Amino acid sequence: MATAVELAIEKIDEYKSKIGRTLGTPMRLRDLIRQVRAARTMAEERAVVDRESANIRESFRDDDSPWKCRNIAKLLYIHMLGYPAHFGQMECMKLVAHPRFTDKRIGYLGAMLLLDERSEVHLLVTNSLKNDLTCSTQFVSGLALCTLGSICSAEMCRDLANEVEKIIKQNNAYLKKKAALCAFRIVRKVPELMEVFIPCTRSLLGEKNHGVLMGATTLVTEMCERSPDVLNHFKKLVPNLVRILKNLLMSGYSPEHDVTGISDPFLQVKILRLLRVLGKDDVRVTEEMNDILAQVATNTETAKNVGNAILYETVLTIMEIKSESGLRILAVNILGRFLLNTDKNIRYVALNTLLKTVHVDYQAVQRHRNVVVECLKDPDISIRKRAMELCFALMNRTNIAIMTKEVLIFLETADAEFKSECASRMYIATERFSPNHEWHLDTMITVLRLAGKYVPDEVVSCMIQMISANEQLQSYAVSQLYHAAQRDAINAQPLLQVAFWTIGEFGDLLLQPTDVDSTPISESDVISVFESVLPSVLTSLMTKCYGVTALAKLATRFHSTGDRIEALVRMNQAHIQLELQQRSVEFNVILRLGELRDGLLERMPVITHNSLNAAAPSMIEDDVSTDAAPVTNGDLLGDLNLGSTSDYSADLLGGGGGPPAAPAHQQQHSNSNILDIFGDSASLPSSNAGVADLDFGIPAAKESAPTYQPVIAINSKGIEVQIQVIESWRNEQARLKMTAYNYTPRTLTNFNFLAAVTKTFDIALEPSSSPNIEPNEHATQFMTITRKVPNTAARMRTKISYIVDGSEQVGDGVVNEFPGL
Repeated sequence: MATAVELAIEKIDEYKSKIGRTLGTPMRLRDLIRQVRAARTMAEERAVVDRESANIRESFRDDDSPWKCRNIAKLLYIHMLGYPAHFGQMECMKLVAHPRFTDKRIGYLGAMLLLDERSEVHLLVTNSLKNDLTCSTQFVSGLALCTLGSICSAEMCRDLANEVEKIIKQNNAYLKKKAALCAFRIVRKVPELMEVFIPCTRSLLGEKNHGVLMGATTLVTEMCERSPDVLNHFKKLVPNLVRILKNLLMSGYSPEHDVTGISDPFLQVKILRLLRVLGKDDVRVTEEMNDILAQVATNTETAKNVGNAILYETVLTIMEIKSESGLRILAVNILGRFLLNTDKNIRYVALNTLLKTVHVDYQAVQRHRNVVVECLKDPDISIRKRAMELCFALMNRTNIAIMTKEVLIFLETADAEFKSECASRMYIATERFSPNHEWHLDTMITVLRLAGKYVPDEVVSCMIQMISANEQLQSYAVSQLYHAAQRDAINAQPLLQVAFWTIGEFGDLLLQPTDVDSTPISESDVISVFESVLPSVLTSLMTKCYGVTALAKLATRFHSTGDRIEALVRMNQAHIQLELQQRSVEFNVILRLGELRDGLLERMPVITHNSLNAAAPSMIEDDVSTDAAPVTNGDLLGDLNLGSTSDYSADLLGGGGGPPAAPAHQQQHSNSNILDIFGDSASLPSSNAGVADLDFGIPAAKESAPTYQPVIAINSKGIEVQIQVIESWRNEQARLKMTAYNYTPRTLTNFNFLAAVTKTFDIALEPSSSPNIEPNEHATQFMTITRKVPNTAARMRTKISYIVDGSEQVGDGVVNEFPGL
């Protein structure tokens, strides 16, 4: 009996010891992943992670624990889930210092993921990296190179750049490719260290190993993009790159590098990218690579995405360098084939590339217009957006009617986010290329009707300006807009705003018989439109403001409907919106002034400027003159007046070089000022709605202002700055417009334009239309120059600054002569 009890006690003790060993063993990584995935709520997941983090932190206190690698691996998984894991940094350093490769591997992996910018930890990493870079085991050195490329700080790069250079000079291909990529990261972090790697990099391009070649081309591309001197140095290697690319193109099947029948497409793409950098703006270098680019473009298989990727890089290279016209046509045709591909990504890439290259070879892109138009019907919204932008870029005088028809079909069913941009671009395109003013007006009425409430305010003001500036169009415009307002009385508010302004200004022309409108229109018919629109709750505040202003003006043009007009004007005297209430009260006072009201409510002077006129670039067919005499820095830098942002009030009060004064026949009632009636400018309606600005205080200009050619002031890095004289000297003042075009694929942020003139001039810059410029878009800025010494020619030094991809870029230029000044 005693023996049986003793045996039972021994088994219990043995079981307890097993339990003790089990509890001392940490959970495996796979078990932690299983528990996290089994959690049903975020609270359960946090509980699992917190419990395991506490266990890991407790195990770190035991320096002799054999489970450090397992714990670091779990900690990295916790870090990937987004939970704090910084307490494992020092443990990673301890593992890096271990001699075993498995410990170093998990230690370096943890260092790459967990280390921050704390200087003391980085100092420990630097010492460990320096020791391992010189290790005789290639895999340990490879770990050190990968870690250095991932977490290098500027100080670390300066300390270890020479060690990386020594590895590049070794004969070990495994380490060479890693060292080349590490050098690429070092150059990106500290560009001045590229001098260390230039001598040893040239020899890398003669290697046979494809991995080394890829690392070398990546490093050379980075250095050439950062330094013009290095770019000129490596242009000598273009024949070597052409030879490597030709060997890849003509080589047979190689199982080591073959990807769906194409030999090492990754290396081909890298070489094409480097050729693009080396051949930019260099005719001699371009001639050396024309033949190989043609071979790649014609011999690459397009059945797989691998071939399409190579062709895409080839197209970008052809369009970037000074290639032959035949080669550019071949590149555009490749993009045309991409448009017919069933893959949406390939179609999007083709449209995006055509949009960026349309200014390089306009006629070649024009041949694919029909395919681009078909993309407007694509179900993918991003493809429709790019197709719309490309359609506007392809418009010219010969195809404006056809392209407009397609765009209007697209606008009818377009999403809301497209309608605003489409309306603005349609106005610019029709203004530049319309065959006549009547066609322009009819097209824009259709645009206003289809785009509805999404039409921007600039389009409304530009329509008003167009009608105001073209006397022969006014009778036709008032008739067409009147009928448009009758047909669509509520849905298209911007259309009603243009119609009300036109009817208010030229309503008397509606009563005259014309060839356009055979049906006679009475005063009662016109007022009926206002009576149906203004009381409606669906009519916007802006439209009602336009309507009240138009009715006030019609009171001086119509004679038999005065009571109905006054009733409509008085209707909003107690309106909840102050702007509309104030207009109603003030116009009601004006209508009782008798003869004085005729002077106040006469036709507006001609409006000469609008925002979209300023935004519209010059005609594609126009040649831009860039001939100018050279100017030394002393001519301008010795005595400069820097332009500063001017106050808008200076322009309104006559001190800012605004539009010229009205002719005498238009100023006969100028003494009848609205301020004389109400006594104080503070009682005027606020400018929130922008309608009062259209009715009062806008000076008239000459009937037909001359148009001057723009001058290119800066053309650098895909950014082109044009300056155009809008108004020549008048009272020793001139007004100029700066337009900055972004032809790069990246967005420019914090764009800033500065201009300086000699001391015989003063310059005032107005705010820019936008601080950011999207790809293939532009920004505008107006400036006023005041001449202190008569008959002095204006010269200007310009400078731009902007941020792209986080780095600040600058450019400058000199304009010695302005057409029109």
